[in-house]
Amino acid sequence: MLYHFNHNNMELPFAESYKMKMVEPIRKSTRAEREVWIKQAGYNLFGLKSEQVFIDLLTDSGTGAMSDRQWAAMMMGDESYAGATSYFNMKNAIREILGFEYYLPTHQGRAAENVLFSVLVKEGDVVPGNSHFDTTKGHIEFRKAKAVDCTIDEAFDTTLVHPFKGNVDEEKLENVLKTQGEKVPFIIVTVTCNSSGGQPVSVENLKMVRRLADKYGKIVVFDSARFAENAYFIKLREEGYKDKTIREIVLEMFSCADVMTMSAKKDAIVNMGGFIAMRNKELHAQASVFNIVFEGYITYGGMSGRDMNALAQGLYEGTDFEFLETRIRQVEYLGNRLMEFGIPLQQPIGGHGVFVDAKRFLCNVAKEEFQAQKLAVELYLESGVRGVEIGAILADRDPLTRENRFPALEFLRLAIPRRVYTNNHMDVVAVALKNLFDRRETIRKGFRIVHEAPIMRHFTVTLEHAD
Repeated sequence: MLYHFNHNNMELPFAESYKMKMVEPIRKSTRAEREVWIKQAGYNLFGLKSEQVFIDLLTDSGTGAMSDRQWAAMMMGDESYAGATSYFNMKNAIREILGFEYYLPTHQGRAAENVLFSVLVKEGDVVPGNSHFDTTKGHIEFRKAKAVDCTIDEAFDTTLVHPFKGNVDEEKLENVLKTQGEKVPFIIVTVTCNSSGGQPVSVENLKMVRRLADKYGKIVVFDSARFAENAYFIKLREEGYKDKTIREIVLEMFSCADVMTMSAKKDAIVNMGGFIAMRNKELHAQASVFNIVFEGYITYGGMSGRDMNALAQGLYEGTDFEFLETRIRQVEYLGNRLMEFGIPLQQPIGGHGVFVDAKRFLCNVAKEEFQAQKLAVELYLESGVRGVEIGAILADRDPLTRENRFPALEFLRLAIPRRVYTNNHMDVVAVALKNLFDRRETIRKGFRIVHEAPIMRHFTVTLEHAD
Protein backbone atom coordinates (compact mmCIF):
# COMPACT_ATOMS: atom_id res chain seq x y z
CA MET A 1 0.00 0.00 0.00
CA LEU A 2 1.29 3.47 -0.90
CA TYR A 3 0.87 6.38 1.48
CA HIS A 4 0.76 9.95 0.22
CA PHE A 5 2.02 12.74 2.44
CA ASN A 6 1.44 16.46 2.20
CA HIS A 7 4.88 17.99 2.18
CA ASN A 8 3.61 21.59 2.56
CA ASN A 9 4.69 22.36 6.11
CA MET A 10 2.45 24.58 8.20
CA GLU A 11 4.07 27.59 9.80
CA LEU A 12 4.49 27.03 13.52
CA PRO A 13 2.42 29.37 15.70
CA PHE A 14 4.25 31.98 17.72
CA ALA A 15 4.97 30.99 21.32
CA GLU A 16 6.51 32.66 24.35
CA SER A 17 10.29 32.49 24.72
CA TYR A 18 10.03 31.35 28.34
CA LYS A 19 8.21 28.84 30.53
CA MET A 20 6.65 29.37 33.96
CA LYS A 21 8.09 28.07 37.22
CA MET A 22 5.90 29.90 39.71
CA VAL A 23 2.35 31.26 39.68
CA GLU A 24 0.38 33.67 41.88
CA PRO A 25 -3.38 33.28 42.35
CA ILE A 26 -5.63 36.21 41.43
CA ARG A 27 -9.23 36.59 42.53
CA LYS A 28 -12.29 37.37 40.42
CA SER A 29 -14.57 39.80 42.22
CA THR A 30 -18.20 40.73 41.63
CA ARG A 31 -19.36 44.00 40.12
CA ALA A 32 -21.13 44.83 43.39
CA GLU A 33 -17.83 44.49 45.25
CA ARG A 34 -16.01 46.61 42.71
CA GLU A 35 -18.63 49.37 42.93
CA VAL A 36 -17.96 49.65 46.67
CA TRP A 37 -14.18 49.48 46.34
CA ILE A 38 -13.82 52.11 43.61
CA LYS A 39 -16.10 54.53 45.48
CA GLN A 40 -14.00 54.04 48.63
CA ALA A 41 -10.91 54.79 46.51
CA GLY A 42 -12.38 58.13 45.40
CA TYR A 43 -12.70 56.78 41.83
CA ASN A 44 -8.90 56.78 41.62
CA LEU A 45 -7.54 53.41 40.50
CA PHE A 46 -4.27 54.08 42.32
CA GLY A 47 -6.31 53.89 45.53
CA LEU A 48 -7.40 50.28 45.04
CA LYS A 49 -5.81 47.41 46.92
CA SER A 50 -4.05 44.92 44.68
CA GLU A 51 -6.31 42.08 45.80
CA GLN A 52 -9.27 44.08 44.50
CA VAL A 53 -7.86 43.87 40.96
CA PHE A 54 -8.17 40.89 38.61
CA ILE A 55 -5.85 41.89 35.75
CA ASP A 56 -3.54 44.76 36.66
CA LEU A 57 -2.50 46.93 33.71
CA LEU A 58 -1.97 50.09 35.77
CA THR A 59 1.73 50.08 34.86
CA ASP A 60 4.54 47.95 33.50
CA SER A 61 6.91 49.59 36.00
CA GLY A 62 8.28 47.15 38.55
CA THR A 63 5.50 44.66 37.85
CA GLY A 64 7.37 42.20 35.62
CA ALA A 65 8.32 38.64 36.51
CA MET A 66 12.05 38.21 37.12
CA SER A 67 13.87 35.24 35.63
CA ASP A 68 15.55 32.33 37.42
CA ARG A 69 18.91 33.95 36.60
CA GLN A 70 17.83 37.24 38.14
CA TRP A 71 16.70 35.47 41.31
CA ALA A 72 20.00 33.58 41.40
CA ALA A 73 21.89 36.86 40.99
CA MET A 74 19.98 38.27 43.97
CA MET A 75 21.33 35.50 46.17
CA MET A 76 24.84 36.71 45.30
CA GLY A 77 24.15 40.32 46.21
CA ASP A 78 26.92 42.13 48.10
CA GLU A 79 25.38 44.35 50.77
CA SER A 80 28.56 46.25 51.66
CA TYR A 81 27.80 49.92 52.28
CA ALA A 82 30.63 51.09 50.03
CA GLY A 83 32.35 49.46 47.08
CA ALA A 84 30.07 46.43 46.82
CA THR A 85 30.77 43.97 44.00
CA SER A 86 27.13 44.39 42.95
CA TYR A 87 27.86 48.04 42.11
CA PHE A 88 30.64 46.95 39.77
CA ASN A 89 28.46 44.22 38.20
CA MET A 90 25.97 46.94 37.33
CA LYS A 91 28.72 49.27 36.12
CA ASN A 92 30.03 46.61 33.75
CA ALA A 93 26.57 45.95 32.31
CA ILE A 94 25.93 49.67 31.77
CA ARG A 95 29.29 50.15 30.08
CA GLU A 96 28.89 47.09 27.83
CA ILE A 97 25.25 47.55 26.82
CA LEU A 98 24.79 51.33 26.93
CA GLY A 99 28.33 52.63 26.46
CA PHE A 100 28.54 54.99 29.46
CA GLU A 101 31.62 55.16 31.68
CA TYR A 102 30.15 56.86 34.77
CA TYR A 103 26.94 56.08 36.61
CA LEU A 104 25.08 56.57 39.87
CA PRO A 105 22.52 54.04 41.17
CA THR A 106 19.17 55.39 42.40
CA HIS A 107 16.13 53.67 43.82
CA GLN A 108 14.04 54.38 40.69
CA GLY A 109 13.74 56.62 37.63
CA ARG A 110 12.16 59.66 39.27
CA ALA A 111 14.97 59.63 41.82
CA ALA A 112 17.46 59.73 38.95
CA GLU A 113 15.61 62.76 37.56
CA ASN A 114 15.62 64.42 40.96
CA VAL A 115 19.38 64.02 41.36
CA LEU A 116 20.26 65.05 37.80
CA PHE A 117 17.84 67.98 37.61
CA SER A 118 19.16 69.26 40.94
CA VAL A 119 22.42 69.86 39.09
CA LEU A 120 21.09 71.02 35.73
CA VAL A 121 17.70 72.77 36.15
CA LYS A 122 17.08 76.17 37.74
CA GLU A 123 14.14 78.56 37.96
CA GLY A 124 13.21 80.06 34.60
CA ASP A 125 14.83 77.33 32.52
CA VAL A 126 13.17 75.82 29.44
CA VAL A 127 13.55 72.10 28.73
CA PRO A 128 12.49 70.99 25.23
CA GLY A 129 11.75 67.34 24.47
CA ASN A 130 9.23 64.86 23.11
CA SER A 131 6.12 64.71 25.31
CA HIS A 132 7.77 64.69 28.74
CA PHE A 133 6.30 62.04 31.04
CA ASP A 134 4.62 62.93 34.33
CA THR A 135 7.59 62.70 36.70
CA THR A 136 9.91 64.42 34.22
CA LYS A 137 7.55 67.37 33.81
CA GLY A 138 6.87 67.34 37.56
CA HIS A 139 10.57 67.64 38.44
CA ILE A 140 11.00 70.43 35.88
CA GLU A 141 7.96 72.42 37.05
CA PHE A 142 8.78 71.83 40.73
CA ARG A 143 11.95 73.82 40.02
CA LYS A 144 9.85 76.59 38.42
CA ALA A 145 11.14 75.75 34.96
CA LYS A 146 9.11 74.97 31.84
CA ALA A 147 8.82 71.78 29.79
CA VAL A 148 8.26 72.42 26.07
CA ASP A 149 6.80 69.65 23.92
CA CYS A 150 8.49 69.39 20.52
CA THR A 151 6.96 66.08 19.41
CA ILE A 152 6.05 65.72 15.72
CA ASP A 153 2.44 66.62 14.89
CA GLU A 154 1.77 63.12 13.53
CA ALA A 155 1.86 61.80 17.11
CA PHE A 156 -1.40 63.57 17.93
CA ASP A 157 -3.48 61.89 15.21
CA THR A 158 -4.29 58.47 16.64
CA THR A 159 -5.67 57.23 13.31
CA LEU A 160 -2.42 57.90 11.45
CA VAL A 161 0.06 55.03 11.09
CA HIS A 162 3.56 56.51 11.38
CA PRO A 163 6.53 54.28 12.30
CA PHE A 164 8.16 56.77 14.71
CA LYS A 165 5.52 58.87 16.45
CA GLY A 166 7.95 59.54 19.28
CA ASN A 167 10.18 61.64 17.02
CA VAL A 168 11.19 65.19 17.89
CA ASP A 169 10.11 67.84 15.38
CA GLU A 170 13.26 69.52 14.07
CA GLU A 171 11.63 72.89 13.36
CA LYS A 172 9.96 73.06 16.79
CA LEU A 173 13.17 72.16 18.59
CA GLU A 174 15.35 74.59 16.67
CA ASN A 175 12.82 77.36 17.26
CA VAL A 176 13.15 76.84 21.03
CA LEU A 177 16.94 76.77 20.78
CA LYS A 178 16.99 79.91 18.62
CA THR A 179 14.57 81.98 20.68
CA GLN A 180 15.24 80.73 24.22
CA GLY A 181 18.60 79.02 23.92
CA GLU A 182 20.15 80.81 26.91
CA LYS A 183 17.44 79.27 29.10
CA VAL A 184 17.87 75.68 27.81
CA PRO A 185 20.07 73.52 30.08
CA PHE A 186 19.59 70.38 27.97
CA ILE A 187 17.36 68.62 25.45
CA ILE A 188 15.53 65.52 26.71
CA VAL A 189 14.38 62.65 24.50
CA THR A 190 12.16 59.89 25.90
CA VAL A 191 12.75 56.48 24.26
CA THR A 192 10.16 55.13 23.75
CA CYS A 193 7.84 58.12 24.20
CA ASN A 194 5.30 57.03 26.80
CA SER A 195 2.92 60.00 26.70
CA SER A 196 2.37 59.70 22.94
CA GLY A 197 1.46 56.03 23.25
CA GLY A 198 4.69 54.06 23.80
CA GLN A 199 5.93 55.29 20.43
CA PRO A 200 9.55 54.88 19.28
CA VAL A 201 12.13 57.42 18.14
CA SER A 202 14.23 56.66 15.06
CA VAL A 203 18.02 56.67 14.98
CA GLU A 204 17.82 59.27 12.21
CA ASN A 205 15.81 61.52 14.53
CA LEU A 206 18.21 61.00 17.44
CA LYS A 207 21.10 62.01 15.18
CA MET A 208 19.17 65.14 14.18
CA VAL A 209 18.74 66.06 17.86
CA ARG A 210 22.46 65.48 18.38
CA ARG A 211 23.36 67.79 15.48
CA LEU A 212 21.14 70.58 16.80
CA ALA A 213 22.51 70.12 20.31
CA ASP A 214 26.06 70.44 19.00
CA LYS A 215 25.10 73.48 16.91
CA TYR A 216 23.70 75.30 19.94
CA GLY A 217 26.12 73.91 22.54
CA LYS A 218 23.59 71.85 24.53
CA ILE A 219 23.77 68.44 26.15
CA VAL A 220 21.33 65.65 25.32
CA VAL A 221 19.61 63.55 27.99
CA PHE A 222 17.73 60.33 27.22
CA ASP A 223 14.86 59.20 29.44
CA SER A 224 15.62 55.54 28.83
CA ALA A 225 13.05 53.47 30.72
CA ARG A 226 12.03 51.56 27.57
CA PHE A 227 15.15 51.92 25.43
CA ALA A 228 15.23 48.23 24.44
CA GLU A 229 11.67 48.35 23.10
CA ASN A 230 12.74 51.44 21.13
CA ALA A 231 15.65 49.47 19.63
CA TYR A 232 13.30 46.63 18.69
CA PHE A 233 11.10 49.00 16.69
CA ILE A 234 14.15 50.48 14.98
CA LYS A 235 15.21 46.99 13.93
CA LEU A 236 11.76 46.29 12.47
CA ARG A 237 10.90 49.68 11.00
CA GLU A 238 13.99 51.75 10.16
CA GLU A 239 15.86 51.23 6.93
CA GLY A 240 19.34 49.78 7.38
CA TYR A 241 18.81 48.17 10.80
CA LYS A 242 17.07 44.83 10.20
CA ASP A 243 20.37 42.92 10.22
CA LYS A 244 21.75 44.64 13.31
CA THR A 245 21.40 43.14 16.77
CA ILE A 246 19.41 44.90 19.48
CA ARG A 247 22.62 45.70 21.37
CA GLU A 248 24.28 47.15 18.29
CA ILE A 249 21.27 49.40 17.80
CA VAL A 250 21.25 50.37 21.48
CA LEU A 251 24.89 51.48 21.33
CA GLU A 252 24.17 53.55 18.23
CA MET A 253 21.14 55.14 19.89
CA PHE A 254 23.07 56.13 23.01
CA SER A 255 26.01 57.46 21.03
CA CYS A 256 23.70 60.46 20.50
CA ALA A 257 23.32 61.14 24.25
CA ASP A 258 25.56 62.75 26.86
CA VAL A 259 23.49 61.58 29.83
CA MET A 260 20.72 59.09 30.48
CA THR A 261 18.27 58.47 33.28
CA MET A 262 16.57 55.12 33.65
CA SER A 263 13.79 53.58 35.61
CA ALA A 264 15.12 50.03 35.51
CA LYS A 265 11.68 48.80 36.58
CA LYS A 266 10.78 48.63 32.88
CA ASP A 267 13.33 47.26 30.40
CA ALA A 268 15.69 45.88 33.03
CA ILE A 269 12.73 43.87 34.43
CA VAL A 270 13.33 44.52 38.14
CA ASN A 271 10.87 45.43 40.86
CA MET A 272 12.91 48.40 42.09
CA GLY A 273 15.92 50.32 40.83
CA GLY A 274 17.25 52.97 38.50
CA PHE A 275 20.34 54.96 37.63
CA ILE A 276 21.90 57.97 35.95
CA ALA A 277 24.73 57.36 33.47
CA MET A 278 26.95 59.98 31.86
CA ARG A 279 30.15 60.48 29.91
CA ASN A 280 31.42 63.54 31.80
CA LYS A 281 33.45 63.00 34.96
CA GLU A 282 32.72 66.49 36.31
CA LEU A 283 28.96 66.05 35.93
CA HIS A 284 29.28 62.72 37.76
CA ALA A 285 31.04 64.49 40.62
CA GLN A 286 28.37 67.21 40.82
CA ALA A 287 25.52 64.69 40.73
CA SER A 288 27.25 62.55 43.36
CA VAL A 289 26.67 65.30 45.94
CA PHE A 290 22.91 65.17 45.44
CA ASN A 291 22.92 61.38 45.17
CA ILE A 292 24.43 61.18 48.66
CA VAL A 293 21.92 63.73 50.02
CA PHE A 294 18.80 62.20 48.44
CA GLU A 295 19.57 58.52 47.82
CA GLY A 296 22.56 57.06 49.65
CA TYR A 297 26.24 56.52 49.09
CA ILE A 298 27.37 56.63 45.45
CA THR A 299 27.93 52.87 45.20
CA TYR A 300 24.43 51.90 46.29
CA GLY A 301 22.25 55.00 45.90
CA GLY A 302 19.09 53.65 47.50
CA MET A 303 19.46 50.11 46.15
CA SER A 304 20.41 46.89 47.88
CA GLY A 305 23.26 44.83 46.45
CA ARG A 306 20.83 42.08 45.51
CA ASP A 307 18.72 44.52 43.51
CA MET A 308 21.79 45.84 41.68
CA ASN A 309 22.72 42.29 40.71
CA ALA A 310 19.22 41.59 39.42
CA LEU A 311 19.28 44.86 37.47
CA ALA A 312 22.60 44.02 35.82
CA GLN A 313 21.28 40.64 34.72
CA GLY A 314 18.02 42.25 33.61
CA LEU A 315 19.83 44.61 31.24
CA TYR A 316 21.18 41.59 29.38
CA GLU A 317 17.81 39.81 29.31
CA GLY A 318 15.90 42.96 28.37
CA THR A 319 18.05 43.44 25.27
CA ASP A 320 17.51 39.88 24.03
CA PHE A 321 15.60 39.90 20.73
CA GLU A 322 13.49 36.82 21.49
CA PHE A 323 12.37 38.27 24.81
CA LEU A 324 11.48 41.59 23.18
CA GLU A 325 9.62 39.85 20.37
CA THR A 326 7.55 37.86 22.86
CA ARG A 327 6.83 40.92 24.97
CA ILE A 328 5.89 43.32 22.18
CA ARG A 329 3.87 40.76 20.23
CA GLN A 330 1.65 40.29 23.29
CA VAL A 331 1.00 44.03 23.35
CA GLU A 332 0.28 43.83 19.62
CA TYR A 333 -2.10 40.90 20.22
CA LEU A 334 -4.24 42.96 22.58
CA GLY A 335 -4.18 45.97 20.26
CA ASN A 336 -5.24 43.89 17.26
CA ARG A 337 -8.13 42.35 19.21
CA LEU A 338 -9.35 45.82 20.15
CA MET A 339 -9.09 47.07 16.57
CA GLU A 340 -11.09 44.03 15.40
CA PHE A 341 -13.87 45.32 17.68
CA GLY A 342 -13.60 48.81 16.18
CA ILE A 343 -12.17 50.33 19.35
CA PRO A 344 -10.17 53.52 18.68
CA LEU A 345 -6.56 53.52 19.85
CA GLN A 346 -3.19 55.03 19.11
CA GLN A 347 -1.77 53.52 15.94
CA PRO A 348 0.59 51.91 15.37
CA ILE A 349 0.44 49.88 18.57
CA GLY A 350 3.20 50.87 21.00
CA GLY A 351 5.79 48.89 22.86
CA HIS A 352 4.67 48.59 26.48
CA GLY A 353 0.93 48.98 26.26
CA VAL A 354 -2.18 49.77 24.28
CA PHE A 355 -3.40 53.37 24.44
CA VAL A 356 -7.16 53.62 23.91
CA ASP A 357 -8.35 56.96 22.49
CA ALA A 358 -10.85 58.04 25.14
CA LYS A 359 -11.94 61.13 23.18
CA ARG A 360 -13.17 58.96 20.34
CA PHE A 361 -14.48 56.22 22.65
CA LEU A 362 -16.57 58.40 24.98
CA CYS A 363 -17.78 61.18 22.69
CA ASN A 364 -20.67 62.03 25.01
CA VAL A 365 -18.48 62.77 28.04
CA ALA A 366 -17.20 66.36 28.26
CA LYS A 367 -13.44 66.82 28.36
CA GLU A 368 -13.88 68.79 31.61
CA GLU A 369 -15.24 65.56 33.15
CA PHE A 370 -12.09 63.57 32.37
CA GLN A 371 -12.97 61.12 29.62
CA ALA A 372 -10.01 58.76 30.07
CA GLN A 373 -10.56 58.51 33.81
CA LYS A 374 -14.23 57.72 33.22
CA LEU A 375 -13.27 54.98 30.76
CA ALA A 376 -10.71 53.54 33.18
CA VAL A 377 -13.29 53.34 35.97
CA GLU A 378 -15.91 51.80 33.68
CA LEU A 379 -13.42 49.13 32.57
CA TYR A 380 -12.66 48.28 36.20
CA LEU A 381 -16.36 48.02 37.05
CA GLU A 382 -16.97 45.82 34.00
CA SER A 383 -14.16 43.34 34.53
CA GLY A 384 -11.83 44.06 37.44
CA VAL A 385 -9.16 45.20 34.95
CA ARG A 386 -7.13 48.18 36.16
CA GLY A 387 -5.69 50.57 33.59
CA VAL A 388 -4.59 54.17 34.03
CA GLU A 389 -5.56 57.60 32.70
CA ILE A 390 -2.97 59.40 30.58
CA GLY A 391 -4.92 62.56 29.97
CA ALA A 392 -6.20 65.74 31.58
CA ILE A 393 -5.83 64.61 35.19
CA LEU A 394 -2.24 63.57 34.60
CA ALA A 395 -1.61 66.78 32.61
CA ASP A 396 -2.25 68.69 35.83
CA ARG A 397 -2.86 72.43 36.07
CA ASP A 398 -0.89 75.22 34.47
CA PRO A 399 1.59 76.39 37.14
CA LEU A 400 0.79 80.06 36.48
CA THR A 401 -2.96 80.20 35.79
CA ARG A 402 -3.88 77.07 37.79
CA GLU A 403 -6.33 76.18 35.02
CA ASN A 404 -6.69 72.54 34.00
CA ARG A 405 -4.56 71.59 31.01
CA PHE A 406 -6.33 69.54 28.36
CA PRO A 407 -3.75 67.66 26.27
CA ALA A 408 -4.18 66.79 22.62
CA LEU A 409 -4.22 63.10 23.54
CA GLU A 410 -6.61 61.62 26.10
CA PHE A 411 -5.70 57.99 26.69
CA LEU A 412 -6.69 55.00 28.74
CA ARG A 413 -3.33 53.23 28.94
CA LEU A 414 -3.28 49.46 29.32
CA ALA A 415 0.35 48.81 30.30
CA ILE A 416 1.26 45.12 30.16
CA PRO A 417 3.72 43.72 32.72
CA ARG A 418 6.61 41.67 31.31
CA ARG A 419 6.35 37.85 31.50
CA VAL A 420 3.25 37.98 33.74
CA TYR A 421 -0.01 37.45 31.82
CA THR A 422 -1.09 35.12 29.02
CA ASN A 423 -3.04 36.01 25.90
CA ASN A 424 -6.13 34.57 27.62
CA HIS A 425 -5.88 37.51 30.01
CA MET A 426 -5.60 39.84 27.03
CA ASP A 427 -8.83 38.35 25.65
CA VAL A 428 -10.63 39.22 28.89
CA VAL A 429 -9.46 42.82 28.58
CA ALA A 430 -10.50 43.00 24.92
CA VAL A 431 -14.00 41.61 25.49
CA ALA A 432 -14.57 43.87 28.49
CA LEU A 433 -13.72 46.92 26.41
CA LYS A 434 -15.94 45.67 23.59
CA ASN A 435 -18.85 45.45 26.00
CA LEU A 436 -18.26 49.06 27.01
CA PHE A 437 -17.83 50.16 23.41
CA ASP A 438 -21.14 48.57 22.46
CA ARG A 439 -22.95 50.69 25.07
CA ARG A 440 -20.77 53.78 24.87
CA GLU A 441 -23.72 55.99 23.88
CA THR A 442 -25.22 55.44 27.33
CA ILE A 443 -22.12 56.75 29.13
CA ARG A 444 -22.63 60.51 29.38
CA LYS A 445 -21.26 61.84 32.66
CA GLY A 446 -17.73 61.73 34.00
CA PHE A 447 -16.12 63.03 37.19
CA ARG A 448 -15.22 66.22 39.00
CA ILE A 449 -12.30 66.68 41.37
CA VAL A 450 -12.93 66.71 45.12
CA HIS A 451 -9.31 66.93 46.28
CA GLU A 452 -5.98 67.18 44.48
CA ALA A 453 -2.29 67.65 45.30
CA PRO A 454 -0.56 70.79 43.96
CA ILE A 455 1.70 68.73 41.67
CA MET A 456 1.47 65.26 40.07
CA ARG A 457 -2.10 65.09 41.31
CA HIS A 458 -3.09 61.95 39.43
CA PHE A 459 -1.52 59.64 42.00
CA THR A 460 -3.70 60.80 44.90
CA VAL A 461 -6.63 62.75 43.40
CA THR A 462 -10.09 61.96 44.73
CA LEU A 463 -13.15 62.31 42.51
CA GLU A 464 -16.92 62.17 42.56
CA HIS A 465 -19.53 61.71 39.85
CA ALA A 466 -20.11 64.90 37.88
CA ASP A 467 -23.89 64.54 38.22
